[in-house]
Amino acid sequence: MSTPRTRPDVVAFDVNETLLDISPLGAALAEQGQSADLLSAVFSRALLTGFAATTAGTWFPFRAAFETSVAQVTGLPADACAAVAGSFMELSPHPDVEPALRLLTAAGVRVVTLSHGSPGVAEAGLTRGGVSALVERTLTSESIRAWKPNREAYLWAAGVCGVAPERMALVAAHSWDVLGAGRAGLTTGFTSGRSEKVFADVYAPPHVQGGSLVEVVEGLLALPPA
Repeated sequence: MSTPRTRPDVVAFDVNETLLDISPLGAALAEQGQSADLLSAVFSRALLTGFAATTAGTWFPFRAAFETSVAQVTGLPADACAAVAGSFMELSPHPDVEPALRLLTAAGVRVVTLSHGSPGVAEAGLTRGGVSALVERTLTSESIRAWKPNREAYLWAAGVCGVAPERMALVAAHSWDVLGAGRAGLTTGFTSGRSEKVFADVYAPPHVQGGSLVEVVEGLLALPPA
């Protein structure tokens, strides 16, 4: 990803963990008699389940992967797993989300979200945080039955937004998401202010990184104009 980059016209944000705090899912596990600390293992296993399916050439929704991962990690029955997954509709934005989005909109840069998660999760969280008006549209690659970091997901998002891949940026708190976006030709931004404290050095580095979404956005806005 050494190609010189310019300020993007559109910035797409990953949703779970990047924009929305997923700690309510840990609280939901606790309500089912499990340790909230199991959330990391459950969330990671859900991603692994989806990534493996994509590699094998099959597909299912993120919620299905999450529910089966709750069952695998905890042994809870199906109705309890569904109750935990239902807490995705109770997530709220991290504190650095609103100032980051306002910086972009003030600069005339379009903002969208790009998730492989269930429809409605991003909308509910952004509305709860009072920032939905700052987001042009919410996208989930469930629409094309693809999981990020599949290249197809990022190219589809750029097409929906009517821009070339190099005119869109993807900002995420997950190294694998940044990898996928970069491989699809997008400008990339990584924040170390979530569960991943450093970017995975086995991947090509992001174009911009920072300890908060505000720092990442400032880096994107500092890129030279097209």
